[in-house]
Amino acid sequence: MAHPSIHVEVFGKTDLGQTRDHNEDTFIVADLTRDRASLLPEVRNHDVGDRGTLLMVADGMGGAAAGELASAMAADLIHSHLAESWVEDADDSLERFAFRLREALENANRRIHSYAGQRPEVRGMGTTATAAGVLGTSLIMAQVGDSRGYLIRNGEAVQVTKDQSLTQRLVDAGQLTEDEAEHSVRRNIILQALGPEPQVTVELTIQDLRSNDVLVLCSDGLTGNVKGDEIAQVVATHPEPADACNRLVEMANERGGPDNITVVIARFTGDGLKAPGTNSEPEYQVLEMEDYPADETTDEYEAVDHQAPDAIRDFNRFIVPGIIAGIILAMIAFYFAFRH
Repeated sequence: MAHPSIHVEVFGKTDLGQTRDHNEDTFIVADLTRDRASLLPEVRNHDVGDRGTLLMVADGMGGAAAGELASAMAADLIHSHLAESWVEDADDSLERFAFRLREALENANRRIHSYAGQRPEVRGMGTTATAAGVLGTSLIMAQVGDSRGYLIRNGEAVQVTKDQSLTQRLVDAGQLTEDEAEHSVRRNIILQALGPEPQVTVELTIQDLRSNDVLVLCSDGLTGNVKGDEIAQVVATHPEPADACNRLVEMANERGGPDNITVVIARFTGDGLKAPGTNSEPEYQVLEMEDYPADETTDEYEAVDHQAPDAIRDFNRFIVPGIIAGIILAMIAFYFAFRH
C-alpha cells in the first residue's frame, strides 16, 4: 500500500522534576518501517514509511522501582509487538494498523500484570500509555491512563485524548467543571493503567493530519503545571521540536516540578499533507472498528526469559539486589541504634 510523502521531525525529553528521587516516566520514538527506535538523527527526521511511525509516553506507578520498570516494560513490549506482528502483517491497511496498535497495548498489559503477579516486590505496579501511530495522513491515538496528546494546528492546541481519570468522569457527568477538575485533590486518581488488572479497555481515536500539524505527547508532570494554550504558544515560538521540548520542561520545573516530566513533540510536513485551511480544526474523535482474531501470545515471562526486554533484565540484575542490600543495611542500622 503506497502512502503519500509525509515527513516527521520529532524529539523527546524526560526529566526527574524537582521533588522526585527517581524517574518513572519513559518515552519511545520509532520508525517502524526502517526498524529504528532512538533519537539518532535518522529517526529525529524521517519520512513516514509504509509501516508508519510510533510515538509514545508512559508514566509509571507502584513505588520503589516498580513504576520505572512498568513504564520501561510497556515501551519495550509495545514497540516489539508492532515491530513483529504489524511489520510482518500481510494486511497493511489503516484499520489493521489501528488493530495492531490496540493489540500491542493489550498484550503489554497482560504481560506486565503476569510479571508483577509472580513477584511480590513489584506487585500492583502499573503505567499509563499514550501511543500515537502515524500511517499515511492518519494519526491513530491509543490511550490508557491520563498522559495526554495535543494536536496543534493554526496556533491552537486541541486535546485529542481523554483522561481516563476520576475527575474526567465527573466532568463528563456534569458534576465538575473543567476548572474545578484541574484544581481537584482527586485529579491524579486514574481509572485504568497497564498492569494492575488482567484486562484493559484501550480507547482509539483518529485524526486527519494537515501540513505543519504538531503533535505533543506528555505526562501529567507537564499538564499539571503547563496548560494547553501555553503549550501551543511554546510550539509557535520554538519551531524546532528539541527547543520546544526543552522549554516546556523548563516551565514545568520553574513552577515547582512536583512530578516527573516527559514530552514528545512531532511536526508533520510533506507534499502528501493538505494545507490546514480555516475550518479544519482537529477534534476528539473515537475510532470504531471491527475486531480481528487475536494472535496467540505468551503471558509468562519465564517462558521467554531469553527474549525479555532490557528493562526487565536490568531490573533483575541490578535493581532487585540493590533493594535487598538497602533492606539489609536498614536492619543493621536499626540494630545498632537500639542495641543499648
